[in-house]
Amino acid sequence: MAVLAACVGQFVVVLDISVINVALPSIRAGLGIGEGGLQWVVNAYVITFAGLLMLGGRASDLFGYKKIFVLGLGVFTFASLLGGLASAPWMLIVARALQGIGAAILSPATLMMLTTTFPEGRERVRAVAAWTAVGTGGGALGGLVGGLLTDYLSWRWVLLVNVPLGVVVLIAAAVWLVESHRPKARRIDLLGALLVTVGVGSLAYGISQIEPHGWAGAQTLVPLVVGCAGIAAFIAVEHRTPEPLMPLGLFRTRSVSVANAIMVVSGTGFYAMWYFLSLYMQNVLGYTAVQTGLALLPHTFSIILAAQFASRLLQWIESRTLLLLAGLLTTGGFLWQSSMGADGTFLGTLLGPGILLSFGAGLMMTLLAVAATSGVEASQGGLAAGLLNTTRTIGGAIGLSLLASVATSRAAGAGGGAQALASGYGRAFLVAGLIILASTAMVLLLPKQERTGAQPTQTPEPTARPEPEPRSEPQLEPQLQQAKAEARQELEAEAE
Repeated sequence: MAVLAACVGQFVVVLDISVINVALPSIRAGLGIGEGGLQWVVNAYVITFAGLLMLGGRASDLFGYKKIFVLGLGVFTFASLLGGLASAPWMLIVARALQGIGAAILSPATLMMLTTTFPEGRERVRAVAAWTAVGTGGGALGGLVGGLLTDYLSWRWVLLVNVPLGVVVLIAAAVWLVESHRPKARRIDLLGALLVTVGVGSLAYGISQIEPHGWAGAQTLVPLVVGCAGIAAFIAVEHRTPEPLMPLGLFRTRSVSVANAIMVVSGTGFYAMWYFLSLYMQNVLGYTAVQTGLALLPHTFSIILAAQFASRLLQWIESRTLLLLAGLLTTGGFLWQSSMGADGTFLGTLLGPGILLSFGAGLMMTLLAVAATSGVEASQGGLAAGLLNTTRTIGGAIGLSLLASVATSRAAGAGGGAQALASGYGRAFLVAGLIILASTAMVLLLPKQERTGAQPTQTPEPTARPEPEPRSEPQLEPQLQQAKAEARQELEAEAE
C-alpha cells in the first residue's frame, strides 16, 4: 500500500507541473486572461511548491507521513476542484497556488514513506525506482494527457481529472496506510520555516523572470537578492535554534550533500528536455499537441524501464560506477539530440537519442534519490526527501531559464524560420549535455557502496583460546613433597 500511495501521490504532483502547459492557449481564450496573468498560472504553482518543500518534509518527520500525506493530498484535490470551476483569472491563480502548497506537503511524504518502510538495500532501490519511474512518467505524459483533455473535453478537465483520483487515494490511504515509525511531534521552527519559504520562493520567482526580463533587470535581480538573503538568514537561524527546521548536521552525511549537489546541476538539463522537445516538435516539425505527447511515449517507457532495471544492475555493478555510466549515457543522448534540424523525422531525429538520454536519466534520478536518502535516520527521512525535491525543482527552474536564453540567442543569430529555431533548440541540448557531463564528474565524490546483491563479507570466527595444558607430574611433585613435609612437622609439634 505504501508503494502504491507514494507513486500515485508523486504522479499527480509531477503531472500538474507539465500538464497545464498544453492547455494555456485554451485557458487564455476561456477566461480572457492576459499574458501576465497566464504566466502566473504557471508560476503560482512552481513558487509555492518550491518554497514550502522543506517545511513539508520536516512536517512529515514531526507528525508522521500518513497524516501529512492525507493533508497534502486533501489540499491538492480541493485546489484542483477550485481551479477546474474557476470563473475568473484570480480564482485560477489562487487555485494553482493552493495546488503548489498541497504538492509541497505531499511530495516529501511520498518518498519518506518508502525510505522508512524499506531498509537500505535492494528492496528500497526497487521502491524508489517505482517512485522515480511513475513521477518522471507523469512529467512526460503531461503533454499527451493535457492535449487529449483539452482537445476532446475542456481545459478545465486538466485540473478536474485530479479530483476523482485524489478522493479514491485519500480514502484508501486513510483506511489502509500504516505509519511505520513513531513520529516525535514537537514545535515547528516557525522563523526558520518563514525564512526558507521566502528565500526559496523568491529565488524560484527570480529565476522565472530571467527569460522575459534578462539577468540585469530589476524584476530579476531584486527577488534573486531577496532569495539569497533569506536563505543566508535561514542558515544563521538554524545554527542557533535548539529545534531547527533543518538540522545542518544532515549535510555532514556525504551521500546526502553530494547527491543533492549533483541533482541541482544535472536537473538544469533533465527538466528542460521535455520543454525543448515539445517546442521542436510543434514549432519546427508541425506536430499537434496530441502527436507531440505520443512522440514522447518512447522517452517515458525508457525512463520507466531504466528505473526498474536499476535494482537488478546494482547486483552486478557498484552504485557509484553505475551512476557514472548512467551520466555518460545521458550526456551522449543529449549531444546526439543537439544535431536536430528543420528536416528532422521521428525515426531519424527523435527516437534514437530520446531512448538513450531517457534511459540514462531514469537510472541517474533513481540512483540519486537512493543516495540522497542513504545514511539518514528515520526521524530525518522527510527532511531529506524535501531537500532532494527542493534541489531538483531549483535546478529545473535554473536550467529552463538558462537554456531558454541560450536557445533564443542562437535562434536570433541564425536568422529566422524553422532552421533557426531548430538550431536554437539544438544549442540548448548541447549546453545541457555539457552540464550533465560536469555533474557526472561530481559522482566521484560519492562514497562507494557494496552491490545490493553481493554476499555480505564473512567475519571470521574468533580463534578459540587454547586450553591451559595440565601440569605434568614432575611439575607437581616438588609441591606435593613440600606439603607432606609441612604436615609431618605439624604432627610432630602436636605430639610433643
